[in-house]
Amino acid sequence: MITQNEFVQLPTPTGLMQAQVFRPAIEGKFPCIIFYSEIFQITAPIARSANILAGLGFVVVVPEVFHELNPMGTVLGYDDAGKDKGNNDKWAKPLEGHDSDTQAIVNFAAAQDYCTGNVGAMGVCIGGHLAFRAALNPSIKAAFCLYPTDIHSDTLPSAQGNNSFERTQDIAGEVYVVFGKQDPHVPLEGRQKLYQHFQTVGLNYIWQEVNAQHAFMRDEGERYDPALALEMYLKAQQFFQRTLA
Repeated sequence: MITQNEFVQLPTPTGLMQAQVFRPAIEGKFPCIIFYSEIFQITAPIARSANILAGLGFVVVVPEVFHELNPMGTVLGYDDAGKDKGNNDKWAKPLEGHDSDTQAIVNFAAAQDYCTGNVGAMGVCIGGHLAFRAALNPSIKAAFCLYPTDIHSDTLPSAQGNNSFERTQDIAGEVYVVFGKQDPHVPLEGRQKLYQHFQTVGLNYIWQEVNAQHAFMRDEGERYDPALALEMYLKAQQFFQRTLA
């Protein structure tokens, strides 16, 4: 279906956060997906991914994940400078700041007459982690997490006992995780650690490993796998149609 999009500015405890909202350009109410980006924020590939999801029948809200640390509208390049800045931002923002951002988007979705009130989360790279993290919020019914980083290694700042790995047992919704077997950011040992932990705490999850490198969803660069990306969009559509019905 045809889509439309706009930028909105949402109040959060850590400052005004800009987000881009993609949604079907027809009348009706649709489930909402919070789509968390990589460290580079709302790049062209991220916007295209969000637009695809909107065309599949969802309201998709893409926040600027490091809004406190950059001028509004900042988009980092897929180069060494962008990578360095994005990683520094990743290590500077505590997970509690992402938690309050998620709540701000939940509040926004609840106030829109084109949303059903059911909200899920999806993301890539650190965004996959943030989607997983968002599932701690009781309003988030499901999370689709593509190659989520830093959960197994606990490398994102948080208060004592509040990291995402330790909080896994507090997730009430369903989680779908996808990892690339050739992804150096979450190696075999890290994946095994997560799998065993999910089993131990009784997480309601779907686990999938694919033959792919990190960032295989990003439609720029040599790691992009278009056939696999298409498969993931369709799996996400089916997952959210079931969990956000």
